[in-house]
Parts: sequence; C-alpha cells; structure tokens
Amino acid sequence: MHPMLNTAVKAARRAGSIINRASLDLERLPVTRKGPRDLVTEVDRAAENAIIEILHSAYPDHAVLAEESGEHGSTGPDAEYQWIIDPLDGTTNFVHGFPDYAVSIALAQRGVITQAVVFDPTRNELFTATRGAGAFLNDRRIRVSPRRRLSEALVGASFRSSDDQELRRWAHIFSEMSLACAGTRRIGSAVLDLAWLAAGRLDACYGAGLKPWDLAAGSLLVLEAGGLIGDFEGEQTWFEHGNVVASAPKLFPAMLVQLESMRGKSSAPPQSA
Repeated sequence: MHPMLNTAVKAARRAGSIINRASLDLERLPVTRKGPRDLVTEVDRAAENAIIEILHSAYPDHAVLAEESGEHGSTGPDAEYQWIIDPLDGTTNFVHGFPDYAVSIALAQRGVITQAVVFDPTRNELFTATRGAGAFLNDRRIRVSPRRRLSEALVGASFRSSDDQELRRWAHIFSEMSLACAGTRRIGSAVLDLAWLAAGRLDACYGAGLKPWDLAAGSLLVLEAGGLIGDFEGEQTWFEHGNVVASAPKLFPAMLVQLESMRGKSSAPPQSA
C-alpha cells in the first residue's frame, strides 16, 4: 500500500472509531443546523479533527480542504498536495441511527486525485484506491458491474439544495428515473453511492449540488474500478460544479441521454393546496 494511502487509512479508521462510539448513545448527541436540511454534530467535528491531526502529523506541509473547518494551508488546483476530507458523509442518516454513512479522505496532487479512502464504520468496509493501481474493498480488488441496459440497472441518486423548488424538480426527475431503470436508491450518502458503484452494487449514480469532499475519494474509486464519470454533458466539470454522472462504461451514454431528456422536460409537480 502506498505510504500516503496507509496514512489516510489510519486516519479514516480513527474517525470511524469516534463515530461508532457516538452511535451507541445518539440520544445525548447535540445536533445543530448549517442549513435547512444540513445537519452537523460534535461527532463530525471530532472525527474531522482526528483525521487532520493524523495527516498533519505525517505531512505537516500538506494543505487540507475539510467540510467542517474549511481550508488549511494553500489549497486549490496549484497546491502540490491537498487532502480533501468529509469526516461523516450522511450525518442525517447517522443522527437517526440509519446505518448508511461513511468517512471520506482523498489526496490531490496538483489538482489530480491520486489516493482515496472511503470507510464505512458500521460494516467495517474499507474502500481504497491509488491512481493507476486499481480499487479495493478490504484488500479485494473490485470492478464496476458489466450491466449494459439502463432498464436492468440499479441507480443511485444524491441531490442537495437549499431551494425547495429545485428539490421538487430533482424529486420529479428521481421518480422519472425510477420508471426508466430497474430501481433507484437515494441512500443519503454520495460517498457511498460512488463506493458501491465501484464495487458493482450500483450500476450507475448521479448527483446535483454536491461538494468536492462528496466526490473526491469516490471518483477515484469509480475510475480505478473501470467506471466512467462526468458532468451531465459527459464533460469533466463535475468536480467544480457538483453535477455528476458515474456508471459502468456501457451505461454511461444511456445515463446522459436519460438525464438530458428528463431535465429538459422536468417541471416541479404542482404544490398541494
């Protein structure tokens, strides 16, 4: 295992231990809001601090972009090394005791993701990838599914917005996608959507309004597992703009066509009186 990946694994497991301990006593956990549908807990912050402490101990000159505490050091595409961290993706799930959430850590070198860790602490599943060396789940190599037809595909979705009208629009698209494929899942963790796609559990996924820490580690897992990733036009602006499509290669064109069609004709359903 690459030394930097090994350090990220150590950090992810430390964060996972903090999360698992807290999950045993959720009733006492203070919860605050960053937005109408965006929760944060002391666990998010404690897990993030633990990750940063381990990374900075090993690599004090590396920059960090973290969901809760923001930027540390010189970040951006010109940074030599930048860690991109989501300490607990799926906080709403976590505070409800719904066991679908994960720790996400990625390393970018001059804007290119080179190392990735996604750790699911409830299942003790560790997803890892090094650019050019493949993707793994608990040391077992993983590949995206061989699915070819959208009508047979299981598709994940993750969309975020503080605007109610925009959420209604995406909820309508979600229902339309359900008719076009074998099934749709909105599990509440974009990080797990991408990791499960890499492992062949999902055949495709799409997301809107996502942040770099939602996408960084999972994107490398998908690519190293043989999948494709792009924006809604199939281009490579997804990391900057947060609109993303990822899938097994044979499904990628069909996903783009389907999303373009649904977005073009989508309108929010009428509100009830």
